Amino acid sequence: MPVSRFLLSCAVILLLFSSCASQRDFVAEYDFDYSGKFKRYKTFGFVENTHPDSLVFYQVIRNTIATRLNSQGFRFNPDKPDILVNYKLFTDQVKYRGYDQPHFDWWLQRRGIESLEEPDYLSEDAEKGFTPQERDENYNRVRYVENPGLLVVFVIDNRRGQTVWQGYTAAAFDQREDTFTTDLTRATYRVMDQFRLITRN
Repeated sequence: MPVSRFLLSCAVILLLFSSCASQRDFVAEYDFDYSGKFKRYKTFGFVENTHPDSLVFYQVIRNTIATRLNSQGFRFNPDKPDILVNYKLFTDQVKYRGYDQPHFDWWLQRRGIESLEEPDYLSEDAEKGFTPQERDENYNRVRYVENPGLLVVFVIDNRRGQTVWQGYTAAAFDQREDTFTTDLTRATYRVMDQFRLITRN
């Protein structure tokens, strides 16, 4: 009897561990351009990819981005959008450089632009020794270690042809895994969750 209970307990622990391990956690980062005209962005479109349509995962990324932007008030306009969205999936090792900047939603709100929530990052910046004036318009480079793979989403001001925001998450994406589509969807949502701009159409 004690042996049976022990084996049952081991089986339950292994099951819980495997279920937790299968839920990958994606940590997303982002950078943005201080000169972006975020207040006037109302519509979006996509940069036409040169990849063949048979690559299903590009459609997964595209659909996930569109769903997220629609929920934030953006309208899809393929002809003349305010912003163009592009994306790139790296499945090999890659190095990527980012910047230490203010939190995007906090920066938007200080300029009277609506975002998804009203955070209080002032105390966090104070702890780091930053004042709002010091944090506002600096691009402090951050070197990230070499990653096994990377998903990058670019938001481009269509009028100026300039990238105004980019988000990215590092992960090893393996198309042979059964969870590939699910992982890619979750990773894309995590990246787009950092683009917290709301628009009213």
